[in-house]
Order: sequence, then C-alpha cells, then structure tokens
Amino acid sequence: MKVYLQTLGCKLNESELEAWARDFAARGDELVDDPRLAETIVLNTCAVTAQAARKSRNLARQLARANADARLVLTGCFATMSPAQAQNLPNVAFVVPNADKDQLARLAGERLRQLDFQIAANGCRVPEATSGAILEPASSRVAALNDKLRTRAFVKIEDGCNMSCAYCIIPLARGRARSRPQNEIVAEIKQLVDAGYQEVILTGVQISDYRLAERENGGGRLRGLSALVRALLRETNLPRLRLTSIAPWDLDAELLELFSDARLCRHLHLSLQSGSSAVLRRMRRPYSAEQFADAVELARAKISAAAITTDVIVGFPGEADAEFQESLDFVERMNFARVHVFPYSAREGTVAATLPLPVDERVKDARRDAMQRVADDGLRRFTEKFVGQTLNVLYEENASGGDEWLGYTDNYIRVTTRSRENLGNRILSTRLSERVQDGARGETL
Repeated sequence: MKVYLQTLGCKLNESELEAWARDFAARGDELVDDPRLAETIVLNTCAVTAQAARKSRNLARQLARANADARLVLTGCFATMSPAQAQNLPNVAFVVPNADKDQLARLAGERLRQLDFQIAANGCRVPEATSGAILEPASSRVAALNDKLRTRAFVKIEDGCNMSCAYCIIPLARGRARSRPQNEIVAEIKQLVDAGYQEVILTGVQISDYRLAERENGGGRLRGLSALVRALLRETNLPRLRLTSIAPWDLDAELLELFSDARLCRHLHLSLQSGSSAVLRRMRRPYSAEQFADAVELARAKISAAAITTDVIVGFPGEADAEFQESLDFVERMNFARVHVFPYSAREGTVAATLPLPVDERVKDARRDAMQRVADDGLRRFTEKFVGQTLNVLYEENASGGDEWLGYTDNYIRVTTRSRENLGNRILSTRLSERVQDGARGETL
C-alpha cells in the first residue's frame, strides 16, 4: 500500500506522524511524498482553535481533490471532537479517534483490507490512483519525511492533560494525562539509535506531566520526567536528547542537574501565554508572571547558554491596553531565544469562548505585530551572543538542493553552511561567522 502522511498543529502531532511512518514501513507499506501517488492518505488534524479546525477541514478537501481515488483516513483532535463532520468530508474511508491513534497503521491496514474485500465482493473495481490538482504542501507538514527519517526523531512519552486552562480544548480532545512505560520508551530509543538517529525529541502535551507508578521491591513509587531522562542518558548511546513543553511550575532542580550531561540539549520550552499576571488568572494558568520569571532565572543559573523558548497569546478576552503593555514589557525583559506569538482565537467548548469583552480583531493584529517585533529582537540578541563561537551542529538536510546545508545547535540556533560534502545526519564543530535572518551562518571545522 502506498501511503501519504500529512499533519497540522503541534510537535506532538508531528511525533505521531513520524511514528506512523516507521510503523507503515515496518508493515511493508511504501511512503510517498506526493498525495497523487497514494492509495491511502492519512491526515492528522488539529482543533486547538476554531481556525485550526477550519484548516483541518480545508486540507482534507484539498487532499481529496489532489487524488480522488485515494482513501482518506482522518485522525487527531478535530476528527476526535467532530467525528461525524470528519466522516462526511470527501473520500474519508474512516476516522481514527485519538484514543486509538497509536495503533493507526495496524487499524488502517485491517480496515482498508475489509473495505477492499467488500468492494470486490460487490463486483466493483478497486480504483487506481489518478492525478488530481497539485496540492501545495502545508507549512506544518513534516517535509521530506524520508530524507529526515534518520536524523532526529520525535518520541511521544505522554498524552493528554489534567489542566483546565480557559482557552484550551486539548483535555477534551486528548483526555487525561497518561504516560508510557519507561522501559518501553528506553527500548524504542535504543532502536532509533541503532537505526542511525542522532537526536531524539521527547514530546507530549506537557512532558513534565510524565508520571508512572512502578512497583519496586513489592511496593511502588512514582517515577517522573527526571527519572526517565536519567535512564535514557544512562541506558542508551543517544548522541542528543532534547526536551519540549515543560510546565514552568514543574521545573525542578533535580531535572536541571541532568543538563551537566552534554548530550542533553540546552533548550527548554516553557509556555508563558501572557506576561500579565491578571490575564494569566483569567486564563486559569497556575502561576504569576513573577513565578514564571523565577523559573527562567533558575534554568539559566543551572544551564549555561540555555535557549529558553516560549508561547504567547495576545488579544485574550478582556486584555486591556495596560495588560498587553505589561505582557510586552515582560517578554522583552525575559530575552527569550524564540517566541511563538498567537492572536487569541475563540474555540467553542472552552471557558474563554464565553468570556466578555472580546478584543477587536484589528487590535489583535496590531498587538501580534508588536509582540512579534519583540520576539524577533530576542532571537537576534540570543544569536548574536554566539557569533564567533564554535558549537556542535546536527546537519539535517540539504536546504537548497545544492551545497547549502541546514542544521541546529543543541541550544536551538538554526545554522546554515556551504559544503560539497554530504553533511546529512552528522554532528560537526561549526564556527558561527555571522547572524542571518533566522539564525546564523557557520563554517564547519
């Protein structure tokens, strides 16, 4: 079976897509990078905002137009929250809810074989793939998946969330937090190392929620993220391990001490959402701006040259001019390495969608632009600190089809360099020679 994979949304969705790619390949299926060549198209949808749900529906229709004869399998948060609506989209063979998506490759094989059998029993021809409209690749899709498959891998360690943030639909879409067994994660990463991967990124809705009760000596104890990371560093030969999506209130000294191991990438993503404590309270976030600043200070004290990245929402209901200015000033003061800036988008089914005093769309746009300028300044300042220094870079891909190569330092600086050699999947000492638009130019040593 020829399979095309596409995703929208978060890093967790990307990690699931990569896991499916490995699962389909292990079953003997062929991955294709053009939907027109596929017999089966899998779309991992998003519903974090109303706009994300709309993009998911539109992308499903585009894929159906691109290949009218392919069977479309929908999964992810939109498909889980609105299964009837998802099932009624063109060419949808079936919907896989989030609760079953870890078995998607197996389920797709079984259900599509049943469908083929039913078609054959009814005397109908199983259609062959035909060309359709050319589909522009979504920016959030894992591009050139086959080329990157052995450079870095996303590994999901937990799913779901126990929080009740006012703006978020994820607890309804993915359920309560649940963790994978530690020995299962260790075994998977050992396999990835044997397959040639240089970096693994631990993902989840919130990986600091990783908790697992394991019986030891007839009793039981709760093992958390620190124990998992320690086991991965101790029991595998993985060259690089990167963490994502850590809750600022779960950042503890035990975890930070592990960054003394150079294999643990000096990069922490701590979601802020707003630099105004009043807005954070309306968002139902369990910390103040001051407490968040304390967490950042602790991380920087423990991890030299750490990249601290974050997310910020602008235009949350009731956000006054003074509160936005407070948030803007806070983000500027924190000097984040990168900031993902989002204008608030109401999501039906969340508390925030019912709040009074919505912010005008034009005001949201102006605030987004102002916050993005501060974010860009932070990226520039962070990168400039390392110009002239030599850092290890994992080169992931040939960026232009020529001699231009793209990679990342362990502290998440995007580096490009020129080389006639194949640098793919190699970690090389690189002198950062100058800052460029979204990172730095480098010279391999």
